[in-house]
This record gives sequence, C-alpha cells and structure tokens, in this order.
Amino acid sequence: MTPRSAPRRTALVTVPTALVCLLSACGGSDEPAGKAPASAEVAGVTVKKNTDLHAALPDAVKKSGTVRVATDVPYAPFEMFVKEGGSELTGLDYDLGQALGARLGVTFKFTPQKFDGIVPAIQAGKFDVAMSAITDNKERQQVVDFVDYSQSGSGILVAQGNPKKVTTLEDLCGSPVAVQAATNQLKLLKAHQKQCARSGRKSIDIQTFPKDSDAQLALRSGKVVADVLTKPAAGWTAKTADGGKAFDLVEDPKAPGGYNASPNGIAVSKKQPQLTDAIQKALQSLIDDGTVKKIYAKYGVASIAVQTATKNAAVD
Repeated sequence: MTPRSAPRRTALVTVPTALVCLLSACGGSDEPAGKAPASAEVAGVTVKKNTDLHAALPDAVKKSGTVRVATDVPYAPFEMFVKEGGSELTGLDYDLGQALGARLGVTFKFTPQKFDGIVPAIQAGKFDVAMSAITDNKERQQVVDFVDYSQSGSGILVAQGNPKKVTTLEDLCGSPVAVQAATNQLKLLKAHQKQCARSGRKSIDIQTFPKDSDAQLALRSGKVVADVLTKPAAGWTAKTADGGKAFDLVEDPKAPGGYNASPNGIAVSKKQPQLTDAIQKALQSLIDDGTVKKIYAKYGVASIAVQTATKNAAVD
C-alpha cells in the first residue's frame, strides 16, 4: 500500500446505512459513560470481553474505560464516513477498533485527526493510539510503537470475470494497463518492465491517469486490461462498484498482501508499553478466533490480514 507518510486526501466515501450494519457494529449502547458493553456485534461476529486481557490494561485505561484513537478520514476501506456531512464512522480500522475494545472490555473512541498531526498528537498525550492504515517503518518506530495488523501493497483490478485471465503481475507484460500518476503503483509497473524483457515479453503499455477513478473508467470501457492501485482500495472497489458486478480483484498467492507489501500498524504511545502489549494480545485472540478475517472479508481484503500480531515488524 502507498505508505501514509504524508496527508493523503481522497474523495469523500459514504456507505449505505444497510451495508454499514453488515460491515460494522450498529446500534447504540445504554452503558453509562466510562463503562464498555460486555460484548459487541462487529461484522456479524459477537465479540466478548476477556477478563484476563482487561486486567492487563494500564490502570488509567481501566479507570476511564476508554482508549482514545486518532484516525484520518476518509481513506477507504480503512476509514470512511457513513454519511456525507456526518460524523459517524465506519471502515476496516473502525470495525477492528470496536472488536479490540470489546475484547479488552473498553471503548475505542475514534476522533478524526489530520494525518500529519497524528503522531505528534500521540506524543503530546492527546491520543493513546492511532488506527489509520499507518505504514510501520523504522523512522516512526523511534517515536511510537506499532502493533501490526495487515500487510498491504499494490493490487490488480480487472473487469469482472477476468476476461484476460490475469493472475500475476507478469501477465500484464505486453498489455495496456491503467494506473494513477505519481504513485508507488506507477513505480512498480515501470520497475517491472525489466522483468518483461527478461522473460522475452513485450513491455507493459502503461497508461497514466490523474485519478484512479479515471483509470477505472478506462478499465470499464475495455481500453486497458487492468488497473493497478493499492490492494485494499482494489478489493473495496471490486466489492462495491455496481454492487460488486463491475470488477474482480486478482489474488496472487505469492503476494497475498499485494506487491511490495509493507506492514500497517496500530500506533501506540511509547509511554504506554502495557497498552501496546494488551492490544497485541487482544489482536492475536481476534486472529485466532477468525474475527479479524471476517472483518477484512467484509471489506473485500481478507488476504491482507496477518496470521500473527507482531510488534514493530518493519525492518527498514
């Protein structure tokens, strides 16, 4: 996935209310402030509190009953507004946060924050954690700790039914392919030209567009055989465009998280190592019982889920 190392603005994404109730926890709670519900419905799964994990939380978090979460909205499918002009949130990160909160017996309270201000806000103590598709890297590890929950890179979007039978990046050699200008995906395609030559195939006919929505139009019209974009965005587009009837996501088993995948992590204040450990254990429990996979599948990106909840996994 394109590293979120700087603010990245995307078109406002809204989700029909009926779909939101399938994708995320719906309905309110009559629990008093500072006390989390004993369970939550997230992506069709009932997530219950684990008393041992709750006991592992820092005393301040147990007392407040809240983990303060910063997130940059919108960035589909990780974080989105339910309704344009509204403040209610949905998305993969939001749902995962609700599941983590339910397992830990606290509330993960999400607050929109501009991306470039997220890490400084954590350092200043305004937030405890951030869930915003943040790329875990060594530079950021100097100031926050990461609990890594996905591996995501570039994906391939094709017309429904995959008429050209694209299965890997190699299959794009000799074909017209759409991509948004000035992205990591464009760099990926340019770098792959050498591999096309080594395999005796023609170069990729790279066609750049100002926006990915333009690249999708080219794919719809048959002008290109594929659109290369971030895998999470490709999966979400395949799931939602025309009710899931316009596109398919190519799943290369050798690159489950996408090409040039990097870890995305929940950023946690270095002042709260106890919270980091509790979140890591809670995430692993949600991986083990299949909840994480179901949340990711609801957003069309089950393959980017990790099998093990690691800490500070990035090595460069």
